[in-house]
Formats: sequence, structure tokens, C-alpha cells
Amino acid sequence: MPTTADFFTYAQYLGLFTLASALITLIAFLSSQGWRFRLVGVTGFSLVLTVGLFALSLVPFTRTVVPGAVRYTVVYDNGGPNVVITVPARITETELEATLQQAASNLYTLGRLERDRLLVRARALAHPKPGLSQPFYLGQASRAPSPNRASTEFKVEIYPERLAQLQSLSAT
Repeated sequence: MPTTADFFTYAQYLGLFTLASALITLIAFLSSQGWRFRLVGVTGFSLVLTVGLFALSLVPFTRTVVPGAVRYTVVYDNGGPNVVITVPARITETELEATLQQAASNLYTLGRLERDRLLVRARALAHPKPGLSQPFYLGQASRAPSPNRASTEFKVEIYPERLAQLQSLSAT
């Protein structure tokens, strides 16, 4: 995945291309070339791309990696305060806690509708009988109340009884 430094380098090269195409466009207008208006489009489009790449160089792309976390999939997220992730049925309590921490940290953004509240719930599916799926909510991570609005501390809550019930159903 490109870093912010890579985007800045791309923006510099595309900026040089934009300046060169603007110079060629100016020369084409002064010499009344027939293709001068096409160069206006090329210059304008390359300017838009340059500004976009420069903007991407300002925003860091970072993901939190919590040791012990397992792969999860987001199954419900409407941009509001509620998110549901799915985890494997054979997950341990420590893996679940690490996964919830990682998911809550990665999914929390200031662009959410209700940025003061974020609730990430983890679920797994068990199949007690053929053709029957039963969801088990195994835990949740919520934003810890804090006087500092910029705080991104999350409180993780695990449901050990449901985890044990899921493990017993998965073993059969």
C-alpha cells in the first residue's frame, strides 16, 4: 500500500507534467494550433490529479495492528454508531479481545454520524443442524466515556458463557 511519502512523490512528478503541459498549451495558443483546446483538457485534468495526489500525501493511512487479533469481516456498518463484525467460530477469549480492540480502533473515524458513540459487536455463526445457522454475539467494544473528546480508548466486554456455548456447538 502506498505511503504518504509515495503520494507526495507522485504529486511532484505529476506537478512537473502539469507545468510542462501548461507550457505546451501556451505555446499552442500563441501559434494558433488546431489541437490547442485538447491540451487545455489535458492540463486541467492533470492539475486535478496533482491536487488529489497532494491531498492524499497529507492524510496518513494507518491501521492499528493488535498482537493476537484474528481476521474479521465487517457485516454491518451504516456509518453510524453500530458496527457488527464476524469472527471464526473457533476463537479464543484472548483472540476475541484483541480482535475487538483492533476492529474498534480501525473503524473509529471522526466522519461517523455520531462520533461520540461507537459500538463494535463481534458475532460468529454456529450450525447446530444442517441448514440451520445460529448467530452468537460473543462480545463488544465500545468507546469509553472520557472528558477528552479526542480520546480513542475502547472498553472491551466479552461474553464467556456464549463463547463456551459456541465452542461446544462447534465441536459437535
